[in-house]
Amino acid sequence: MPRVLRIINRFNLGGPTYNAAYLSRYMPSEYETLLVGGEKDDTEDSSEFILKNLGLEPIIIPEMKREIDLRSDYEAYKKMVQLIKDFKPDIVHTHASKAGTIGRLAASNMNVPAIVHTFHGHVFHSYFGQMKTLMYKNIERNLARKSSAIIAISEKQKAELCLVHRICKPDKIRVVPLGFDLTRFTENMDSKRAGFRERYLVDDHEIAIGIIGRLVPIKNHRLFLQSLKIVSERSVKSLRFFIIGDGEDRLRIESMARDLGIEFSDALTEQRKTLLTFTSWIKEIDVACAGLDVIALTSLNEGTPVSLIEAQAANKPIVTTNVGGIENVVIEGVTALLSHSKTDAEEFASLILELTENDEKRLKFGHVGWDHVRNKFHFTRLIRDITELYKELLTTS
Repeated sequence: MPRVLRIINRFNLGGPTYNAAYLSRYMPSEYETLLVGGEKDDTEDSSEFILKNLGLEPIIIPEMKREIDLRSDYEAYKKMVQLIKDFKPDIVHTHASKAGTIGRLAASNMNVPAIVHTFHGHVFHSYFGQMKTLMYKNIERNLARKSSAIIAISEKQKAELCLVHRICKPDKIRVVPLGFDLTRFTENMDSKRAGFRERYLVDDHEIAIGIIGRLVPIKNHRLFLQSLKIVSERSVKSLRFFIIGDGEDRLRIESMARDLGIEFSDALTEQRKTLLTFTSWIKEIDVACAGLDVIALTSLNEGTPVSLIEAQAANKPIVTTNVGGIENVVIEGVTALLSHSKTDAEEFASLILELTENDEKRLKFGHVGWDHVRNKFHFTRLIRDITELYKELLTTS
């Protein structure tokens, strides 16, 4: 029976946890999988409920943290080496950067037969300065040489990795889109919508626009706030805006909202009707999608944005910046309007207005999303793709 050691950065809410969890739970019975990950940051919400719902009991390495810390990272590396000694995996499959560094180094030094790494995103632009970015690229190039296969989650990401950033040659990269259980975004949507809108005081005639995700600089909430201000001043409709999620940038985003003169409230501490509401994390994100009318994303960089896959599963229209793998996730002009600038609030606002002011267009965009994502991003397709890759690697290792 082939053994797979699956390593993820940390168990915080997001696409990587779902990806690793479904692969740990639903791989064919001939595979034995051990799931390992680091601890979430204090500013993040835990995703351990996802694992519990799937009956998974992962091993947590507290020293494997988001930030670089040579002492903690070395302790995490030593624990990973011991895990490999004890578990004796045939495949080590790492997910995201920190797990990819520590896991692949340990696996290579322990002569694991097959080493696979999935890029859920990358930090090669919009995160760091030029010198630090070059350092990370060189680290990834070295790690790629130790890898049996690299997985990109979109064709756009593959092109960036091999042609733009030159991490490895194209023949080492396989494109395997993420996979999720999306059926909950189609079930009982009317009652979920009513529940969300009652909870956040949204009237039937009001149009709710939301952005979903971590509150961190790369998500570029400044653009969302600037666009919100423009839209609220020009729209003839009654609008409400929601920031769903939390993170290290929360206070800075609140400060930006004050500077722009945007009235906002914190739903965790008060129930008050304001133009903008911070909800913090909502674990039942299918309920949030049901309650919203338009879903936005303003990121500077993305791999495969889970919030946009879920939005389409819920048949919600999208306005987003065109970065990373987004063009491989949505259908421009059919399920989403794409802004080709990451800083132009006028452009982004005009796209939101295009949907808020035109009821027919908004509803039309919202009718085709499920058909687009239900096969492309379902977890059963993910399992098939990874099983085929593992069989190939085990045959040639």
